[in-house]
Amino acid sequence: MSPRTARSRVTGRRPAVRRRPRRPGRRRQRAEDRLIGLLIAAVLVVGLVVVVVNWLLAHWWILAVVAVLAALIGGVRLYQRQQRARWEAVRAQGLRYGLAQLDALHHARFEDAVRDLMHRDGCRDAVRVGGGGDLGADVKATDPYGRRWVIQCKHRRDGLAGSAVGTPDLQILNGTARQVHGADVAVIVTNGRVTAPAVAFAEQQRLHVVDRHTLGVWASGSRPLWELLRAVPPPRRPTALS
Repeated sequence: MSPRTARSRVTGRRPAVRRRPRRPGRRRQRAEDRLIGLLIAAVLVVGLVVVVVNWLLAHWWILAVVAVLAALIGGVRLYQRQQRARWEAVRAQGLRYGLAQLDALHHARFEDAVRDLMHRDGCRDAVRVGGGGDLGADVKATDPYGRRWVIQCKHRRDGLAGSAVGTPDLQILNGTARQVHGADVAVIVTNGRVTAPAVAFAEQQRLHVVDRHTLGVWASGSRPLWELLRAVPPPRRPTALS
């Protein structure tokens, strides 16, 4: 038994274990290899860029041809966009619907028609949002005066002979148009009829009703809807139209 072992037994301590010396050279070597690899890649990229630039400078006419082609393509696309915009403006201004056409529509297409009429009147952001979970909003739009419109559509296939729009329909609109959708103008549009209590409720709650008669005037003419309704809120911002 060695003296160190004997002393460890007497003192109750385990003999110290010699640790192997670490080899820092491996990690350092890996770091150096990575650095060298990055430097080589950077040199190759710079060299490739220099070669390409020199080639383009020697063949400058290729750049000129590419620039001319890009300018021509851009000009053609810009002209096409302008033509499409002009055509859409003409089509929107000439948009007309008869009540018979509106009666024959599916209820979803009726919402599309209301959206298109708002767009015709200058509401560029008019969008149809009707569907499951729409919370009483079928069409949303911002008019040229900055007012936010929320429209609920009630289509009746039988027109005046169909079921009338009642107070419950107005209550749904009243409960969500301003609080949920931030409406300045809340409107219900129908190609049918509206009950007298519903009309009275709409007046009390500052809602707007577009019945069959008003819809017919709006859809077949060129006057915007806000010119056909009473007590529409004032413009939010001054415009060239105000």
